[in-house]
Amino acid sequence: MYDVHQWRHVFKLDPRKEIEDAALERLCESGTDAVIIGGSDGVTLENVLHLMARVRRYTVPCVLEVSNMESITPGFDLYFIPMVLNSQNAQWITGLHHQAVTEYGELINWEEVIVEGYCIANPDCKAAKLTEAKAPLNIDEIAAYARMAEKMFRLPLFYLEYSGRFGELEAVKAVRDMLEETTFIYGGGIKTAAQAEEIAQLADVVVVGNVVYEQLEEALKTVKAVKKEV
Repeated sequence: MYDVHQWRHVFKLDPRKEIEDAALERLCESGTDAVIIGGSDGVTLENVLHLMARVRRYTVPCVLEVSNMESITPGFDLYFIPMVLNSQNAQWITGLHHQAVTEYGELINWEEVIVEGYCIANPDCKAAKLTEAKAPLNIDEIAAYARMAEKMFRLPLFYLEYSGRFGELEAVKAVRDMLEETTFIYGGGIKTAAQAEEIAQLADVVVVGNVVYEQLEEALKTVKAVKKEV
């Protein structure tokens, strides 16, 4: 079983976006700790299966971050289940989760399932609009969601998501200071190795996503930048 709490760097790939085989190979062989497959919209069983099969050629752990029930499929090493703590729609907190367990509970290998306490801090991103997230948030509000994730819900992961925008370092520091046991994952707007290194000083796991499709060489540099902060 993979120990997520030992990870430092992951690439997140959107199954609806095109990526060439050569680029995917370089990502998977880069030394990153895992590849997460997930997105806010356009995620289908077909494109998830296609991307999973391509990543599976390599030894890197492959994770599905579940955004809808239709795209869930066997074959991943782990399944991350977002609980969007700042959603104003209960569907994204427990509703869809309950529906999934009602239908598939007896089939689920619970050792492969990890729940993420999610806080979406960028009000302009697709994920915020989809989940009806309460945003923008001030630093105290973000820190409070981190505290809820750890102290109230005892969640193993807390994911601060800025999705397309580099986050406020003061907010990231506040989350870092708040968490003692829950693993802190940061994602959003990392476009350079320097930004990745900066976040790695504060978060346990750094997620690099969009820049993979925009500047592959810079994306690859983030692995070494994050790892040297260990």
